[in-house]
Amino acid sequence: MKNQNFWLTHFEKSGKTESPNYENTIKYFQKFQDKTQFVKIKTIGYSHQQREIKVVIVSKDKIFNPIEAKRKNKAIILIQNCIHAGEVEGKDASMLMLREMLITKEKENLLNNVVLLIIPVINVDGHERRSPFNRPNQNGPKQMGWRTNALNLNLNRDYLKAESNEIKAFLNLFNQWLPDFFIDNHTTNGADYQYHITYAVPTHQNLDKDLVSFVKNKFLPYMIPKVEEDGFIVGPYMEFKQGTVESGILDLAAPPRLSHGYCAAQNRIGLLIETHSLKPFENRVYSTKSMMEHTIEFVSKNYLEIISLNKQADFNPTKIFIIEKKKFPLVLISNGEYEIYKFKGFEWYEEYSSIMGVTVRKYTQKPIEVEVPIFNKCKSKVKIVLPEAYLIPIEYQFVADKLRLHNVKIFRCSSNITLEVERYKFYDVSFASKPYEGRQQPNFKVEMFKEKVQINKNYFVVPTNQRTLRIIVHLLEPESVDSLVSWGFFNHIFERKEYAEAYIMEPIAQQMLKNDPELRNEFKKKCEDESFCKNPFERLDFFYKRSPFFDKNENVYPILRANNLKDKLKLISY
Repeated sequence: MKNQNFWLTHFEKSGKTESPNYENTIKYFQKFQDKTQFVKIKTIGYSHQQREIKVVIVSKDKIFNPIEAKRKNKAIILIQNCIHAGEVEGKDASMLMLREMLITKEKENLLNNVVLLIIPVINVDGHERRSPFNRPNQNGPKQMGWRTNALNLNLNRDYLKAESNEIKAFLNLFNQWLPDFFIDNHTTNGADYQYHITYAVPTHQNLDKDLVSFVKNKFLPYMIPKVEEDGFIVGPYMEFKQGTVESGILDLAAPPRLSHGYCAAQNRIGLLIETHSLKPFENRVYSTKSMMEHTIEFVSKNYLEIISLNKQADFNPTKIFIIEKKKFPLVLISNGEYEIYKFKGFEWYEEYSSIMGVTVRKYTQKPIEVEVPIFNKCKSKVKIVLPEAYLIPIEYQFVADKLRLHNVKIFRCSSNITLEVERYKFYDVSFASKPYEGRQQPNFKVEMFKEKVQINKNYFVVPTNQRTLRIIVHLLEPESVDSLVSWGFFNHIFERKEYAEAYIMEPIAQQMLKNDPELRNEFKKKCEDESFCKNPFERLDFFYKRSPFFDKNENVYPILRANNLKDKLKLISY
C-alpha cells in the first residue's frame, strides 16, 4: 500500500482497540476526498449541539448527485453508522472498506454499478459523549459514545415521528437520493451466544411482496454463506420471545419507527446489521465490514433487477390498496406459527444472587446447539380499507409539515364543498404510566362514524395514490403503532375543557330522563353495572355527554377520511 502509515486508521494504530473521536473520524474520510476523485463529502444537517452531520458520497464514475445517478441506472446504497453512538464498529469498518475500494483498489469492482452514501456518524452529539463506561454489556472499544442524542432521544425510534434534528437531516438526504438499498450498523445486547454477527431484514407484509421474495430467495442465500466464508458465524437478529433462548426467537415485522421498518414503509430493503457486543471490538469491525462488502457486491451484481423491483414497489401500494381496494395490513403481530431453528449458543446455568434475591442466568464458554422455535410468520391484527385522501384542518398544519418531511405530496383545497367523510371517535382512553421517548402515549379503542363536513381552503388534502402511501397511513391512521395519535401528538383532544356543576346539571338530567324513554331505558341498563351505579359522577356524566352542552369534539379525531372525490375538490400545491 502506498503511504501505508498515512492510510492506517486510528483503529489499526491503537492495536484494534480504539475508535477515533468525531473530528478525527471526519479527517480520515476527508483524505479520500483530498486524495481521490471519487469522493465528495457534504453536510446534511446539524445536531442539537450544532455539530455538522456529514455524508460521504462515493462513486467510481464521479457521480455525486441523485439525478445523474438515477439517469445512469446506478443503484444507490445508503449506509448509516452510529445511530446508537456507542455502537461504533460500522464507522471503522467503513474506513477500511473505502481504503480497499479507493486506495489499494483490491475491491474497487464493488463500485462498478453503485453509488455509496455513507453517514460516518448520524448521532454526532451522542458520539462525542465518550466514556469507557457507556456500555456495560460491550467489549470495547476503550472509549465509546452514548446511546441517545443530546435530548436523550433514541434516534432509532424517531424515523416516522421525526422530532430530532438528526433524523430530519437523514430524511432530507433519503428524500433527495431515494436509495435502492439501506444498511444500518449496530451492536446488539442480550444473551451470550456463538454468533459474531446477526441481521434483520423485512420479510413480512410490511414490505412489497416481490421485494420480500427477492430478499428470501436471492439476497440472504447469497450474503450469509459469503460472510461465513470470511470466518464469521451469522444468524438472525436475536430478540427472544420471553427474554430467554428457550422461549424462542422473534423474527417479526419491524415498525416504521425503526430504520429497517421505515425503509419497508418507503418500499425499500433495509438491512439491520447487529454484531454481538461481547465479541472483541476487532471481530465486530471486521464482521461488519464483511457483511457490508458482500451486500454491496450483491447489489452491484443485481443492480438492474433491484432498481426495477423498487420502481414497481413504488407503484404497487396504489394499485393494491387504492385501485383494487384490498385491505391494508396496519398492525402486524405473530400468528403463533414457528419453525425450528438450531441455535448456536453457550451452555448456561442459573445461580442464586444475594444481590438480586433471585437466580441469575450465567454463561460458560462451552458451545452448544439447541433447537428453539423461531416465530417468523405475521398476521394482521388490524386491516383497513384506505380512503382516497385524508383531509387535515389548517390548525393542524404541524401534521402536514410532518408529512412533508417524508416527501409526501400535499395540497390545499381551493373550493367550497360539503362532503360526507369518515371520522374516528376514541373510547376507553388511558395513558402509559411513564413517558416513552419523551412522550406520554395513549391507549385507546376507535369506532368510525360518518359526518357531513364543509370543506374549504382551510383544509390540507393528502391523496393516498402516491408512492409514500405506507408512510401516510402509518402516520395518520390512529391504530398504527407509530401514528401521530399513538405517539401522543393529539393528546389534547382527550382533555375536557368545560364542565357542568352538579347543582346545574342534575335538574337538566331529571328532565332528560323524564322526556326520553329510550334514554331512560339506556340509563337503567347502564345502572346494572355496579361500578357505574355506585359512582355519582359517572351517573351524572352519562347525561352530560348526551346533553347539548357536551363538547362534540372531545375524543374525536380531527383528521378526516374522504372518498369519491373525483372532480369534486379543486386543489393547489402546498
